[in-house]
Amino acid sequence: MKDIKIEDFKVSESIIIKDTKTKVDLDASEKKLKKALKKTRKKLGDLQDTLYAHGKYGVLVCIQGMDTAGKDSLIREVFKDFNARGVVVHSFKTPTSLEKRHNYLWRHYIALPERGKFGVFNRTHYENVLVTRVHPEYILGENLPDVNSLDDITDEFWDKRFQQINNFEKTIQENGTIIFKFFLNLSKEEQKYRLLRRLNKPNKNWKFSPGDLDERELWSEYQKYYEEAINRTSKPKAPWYIIPSDDKKAARYIVAEIMLQELQKYTDIKEPELDDDIKSKISEYRDRLKND
Repeated sequence: MKDIKIEDFKVSESIIIKDTKTKVDLDASEKKLKKALKKTRKKLGDLQDTLYAHGKYGVLVCIQGMDTAGKDSLIREVFKDFNARGVVVHSFKTPTSLEKRHNYLWRHYIALPERGKFGVFNRTHYENVLVTRVHPEYILGENLPDVNSLDDITDEFWDKRFQQINNFEKTIQENGTIIFKFFLNLSKEEQKYRLLRRLNKPNKNWKFSPGDLDERELWSEYQKYYEEAINRTSKPKAPWYIIPSDDKKAARYIVAEIMLQELQKYTDIKEPELDDDIKSKISEYRDRLKND
């Protein structure tokens, strides 16, 4: 089985999305991938326990991808061995009326993980430079002071929004949030197969929406804006990782391994040591309990 090399997936220079891989051969059977993921996610779960005791970092995991890219199942499988209190998943849908009364980053700010925990964003603040690029009319629903018509949504508007997102991530990173951003890179052909599967399997029908087909017709536009968003916001302290996702099991393992390898670089994340006075009296405390 091939080793996972982070640099093969990290965006450290400008990319052309059509030239990136949607499938990668790890030279491993499904059984071997499943076993490898189990081993890695157990290490991640143990690391989160230490992260909690250390109390100085939170971890934000951002997951983006086209419909059927495998976001839900990846979250389910990668975080399966975490303490339930150690990871919080937020699935961001269409903004509510309350959320629209705040700036577009507000709902993401209040969902950030506390120190010691993992926070997973299933769809993220990047929807505000992806879906809204394809459907700029959604911006009108934000009721912004200087946006009264589609003509007001200019290139300058998007430049500012990218700057705001970069500033948002820079701020939270500098205050103890470790950021992972994963783009699940799915081929159009594989999406077709997965949508048909939803229609052909009665127990999967509930996942299908006619709107999925409407959005599929806008595939090229989405790819264009994903490419721009990734290139403009992949930074050294908050990089994007492009994950080949035609094979769900391989994608899950790659994501888990990237997180583990990167987090292991934080050598300061350690369980705190007991106070010397308490440590010197451990035998005494043990005897008190035994004699209770």
